[in-house]
Order: sequence, then C-alpha cells, then structure tokens
Amino acid sequence: MNNKTKQIFVCNNCGYESPKWLGKCPSCGEWNSLILQTITKEKNLSNKTFTEPKKAKKLYEIIANETPRINTKSQELNRVLGGGIVPGSVILIAGEPGIGKSTLMLQFALRIKSIKSLYVSGEESESQLKIRAQRIGGKGESCLILCDTSLENIIKQIQEHNPDIIIIDSIQTIQSENVDTYAGSITQVRECTAQLIQIAKEYNKPIFIIGHINKEGAIAGPKVLEHMVDTVLLFEGETTHPYRILRTIKNRFGSTSEIGIFEMHTEGLKEIVNPSDILITEENENLSGTCISAIIEGIRPIMIEVQALVSSSYNNFPQRLANGYDLKKLSLLLAVIEKQLNIKMYNRDVFVNIAGGIKTTDPAIDLAIVFAILSSTYDKPISKKTCFAGEIGLNGEIRPVQRIEQRLSEAEKMGFKKIIISKYGLKGINLSKFKINILTVGNLKEFNEEFFS
Repeated sequence: MNNKTKQIFVCNNCGYESPKWLGKCPSCGEWNSLILQTITKEKNLSNKTFTEPKKAKKLYEIIANETPRINTKSQELNRVLGGGIVPGSVILIAGEPGIGKSTLMLQFALRIKSIKSLYVSGEESESQLKIRAQRIGGKGESCLILCDTSLENIIKQIQEHNPDIIIIDSIQTIQSENVDTYAGSITQVRECTAQLIQIAKEYNKPIFIIGHINKEGAIAGPKVLEHMVDTVLLFEGETTHPYRILRTIKNRFGSTSEIGIFEMHTEGLKEIVNPSDILITEENENLSGTCISAIIEGIRPIMIEVQALVSSSYNNFPQRLANGYDLKKLSLLLAVIEKQLNIKMYNRDVFVNIAGGIKTTDPAIDLAIVFAILSSTYDKPISKKTCFAGEIGLNGEIRPVQRIEQRLSEAEKMGFKKIIISKYGLKGINLSKFKINILTVGNLKEFNEEFFS
C-alpha cells in the first residue's frame, strides 16, 4: 500500500489547479482565490487487477433498453425533468439559502409512497427533519433518513438498504476520506460528486444532489460539476414573493426551456398549475404603465403583467432599472422609441418590473415592455382586456414570434378581448377560429397617442 501526497493550489471559485500560488486566477480572473490543498491518494499495487478494455461497436449492434421514467407525483417537477425521473440519472438542484430546496426535496420524498427513498442530510439533525416533515404533512412510510456527512457511510447505507431514489442535502457538506481537504472545498465537491455518479450508474439509481449558489448567482463549486451531472435545475425566486421558479439549465433527457412554478406556504410548496391566474393583478380600474404579455415558457403559454414607470430625471445620467428583464435589452428598446417615435428618453428615468418575480427571455415580451413605457410616459392606461405578443426590431418593426396559436388560445381562455401581434409570419395560421379580437401591425409608427384614449 503506497500513499501518494500532492500539494496544489486550487481556485475556490472555478476549480483551476496550479502547482504554485498565484495572486490572480488565470481561468476566472478572481484575486486571492487560490487555496493550498493537500491530496492523498492510496494505491494498492499488490492487489491491482487489469480489466479487459472495451471495444468499439457499431451503432446498430447496440441494444437500447428504454426503461420507464419514475413519476414524481408532481406535475411541475415532472415537467422540468422532461416527463419524470430517468433511472440512473444524477440531478443537481441549486438555489440560494432559504429558497426552499430542502423543502422541495423532502416533500417529494414523502409524496412518492410507493417508492423507497433515502434522504441524506448533512445540514439538519433527525429531529429537525422530523419537525419539517410534520409541518409538510407527510408520515414518510417509505422514506429513510440519514444524517451524516461521510461519503463512505452514505455509500454503505445505499448498498445496505437499496433505495429507489437518493437525495443528498447538500453536496457542500459531504466529505470523503480519500481527499485530505475540508468539506465544501473544490476538490471534495468534485470527488464526492464523481463517486455518487458512479453509484448512480452502477446501481441504476437516480440521485438528487442539492447545491448552493455563490454571491454572483452561479452554482457553487467547480464549473465541471455542471458537466458531470445529467440534469441541472435552478430553484429561484424573490424573498419578498411567495412564488418559486424551478428552471431547467441542462437536461440530457428533455427540454431546457421548461419551468415549474410553486408557491411557498407554511405547509410546504404548493404547485401552480395555471400561473396566468396569479401573475396578473386583479384591479377594478386600469392604471397607466401596466401591460399584459403572452409569453411561452417551454411548451406552456403564460400571461404575465409588465409594469413600467417613467419619470423626469434631474441627473446627468438617467436611471435604468429592470427587474426580471434584460437591462441591455431595455436600453435598446428605449433607443428604438426615441428614434422611431421621436419621444425623448435621454432625460427620463425608466423602471421596468415583471410582476410576480418572474424572469423571462421570451422576445415576445418586447411589445408589452414598449407599450408599458409609452403608457407611463403619456400617463394613459391600457385596457386590462388587451394583451401583446411581439418582438421589436431595431427599425421599430414588430417581428413575429413562435407558437402564436398557443398564445392566442391562452389569451382567449383568460378572457382577454384584444391581442396585438405582428402581421408578419401568419402564413398557414387560421385566425378566424379565435373569438378574440386580433389586431395585426407591422411597425411601431402605426401607433399614436390615440391608442391610449
């Protein structure tokens, strides 16, 4: 038995390894992020075995046994996973502290009573988990609890109890004896994840790994961690709002454009099946600066409310603030408004907010953003029975968006009387089957102040 010890400097931000200390990481550019770590590897030369190397096969020679996905008993979780859990997959769930990652996973483990699950916690005690489970309302007949941080003992318990699903909460607290560094270090996180992936593939057991995010909002740990796992989910939301968004960043077995929406209660997380009902503020009177947009998240159409506030600026540099929308895209839209509509925006503060804490990259929201800004500028409201779906080009043209029929159906179902869309890209679409009043336009110049009266 030989012990090989090596000392290296590892970047605590990106995982870059260097044989000597550097003030600035060459990989990510962070200063003073390289930490000395000692790695000890054990080699048993006497018992070394040699396995026969695998040979390449032709594609038609490979037999693919498609195993059915595991139903999570959660419509929203099934959606972001692509229809359920793939056996043998490794899923990383990341989010800010206190956002509800542990509640989501414990609630999931308690809900699937027909499947044996192992919930491993390195952050809470057994009594704390018991209190949390009672609050959620689950008895946990088929849920095993293990409060330990030793990776070797976790693997031993997996082999002994043979659970169908394993949940690790969290990867930053797990420590392996084979790595001589502290828990949560880059090397520990990478080594523990690699061993858990090996267990998942060997025993064909899906493993959920809960991870934290750093102050920049990125997933903590080495960037290679996201490449190692099969699926990466980001659990996000505003602390001032009860709504939580489960967003897919990477998925080898499904789409990466799906989102799941939950609402935080004292009894746990409640699924929001129809988010359009909660994302639109119910008001008796119309207010200026608000618009409704029909967006698409994955395959699901959602009606969301866009809010804008435009006020005179007394500073040399007017303020620009966007919550839930790209700030650079907002600056571009303001330039289009000033150029194409001849409305001066250089001396005005502009604030844009997507209601409900939703963040979207759907370009169809551009038209609603522009009209919310114009509504606030003129101080004239837009009817709450009117919605928008269109992308804005640099010349003020209203460009078509995908899946317009789904947007029209959702707007009609939600009781809207009028929807404004692009007049381009409607070939092959039968607009006559919709009862909602459809207004098709081609450029922002076709609108004027009379639209708001």
